[in-house]
Amino acid sequence: MRPLLRVSEAERRRLREIARSADAGWVERERVEMVQLAAEGWSAPRIGAHLDWSAATVRRVLRAYVQRGAEALFPALPGRKPDLPHRQAVEAALQSLLALPRAWTAAQLARALEAHGMHLGPRQVRRYLGGMGAGWRRPQLTLEHKQDARSVAAERRALFRLKKSPRREGAAVLPG
Repeated sequence: MRPLLRVSEAERRRLREIARSADAGWVERERVEMVQLAAEGWSAPRIGAHLDWSAATVRRVLRAYVQRGAEALFPALPGRKPDLPHRQAVEAALQSLLALPRAWTAAQLARALEAHGMHLGPRQVRRYLGGMGAGWRRPQLTLEHKQDARSVAAERRALFRLKKSPRREGAAVLPG
């Protein structure tokens, strides 16, 4: 019986490394086993029955292995690959904006990035900020920084005296 594909000794070692690797998941191990069994002379339907995969899937994996080698044993991630130059440009622009002595909202940063030719929404800006480890939070609307501590304390005392039943400090409160 002629094997479905021929595997050199170096390729066999590489397949064993992949199968024993701690990074390899069960899918990769199953695909390695498909290739190893095909190299031993097993047919696609027999491999599929043994590993509980369809014969068409086995053929697809073996065809991909012949075309692309061991790289084909790892399933491709969905979606596009990350655009690293764009990400670096956005992060550099955000770093320069955050270095300015002012507070920003995500919407303000998104508008400021448009001057750099980058069109992002506030939500995407927040994602970039999170990826950069930049701290951000909602601004608190407060007047504490503009208040005089003495006048605030005097007003609190005045309000305390106007309460319905003022409690004196240190006075015992009896029940009933």
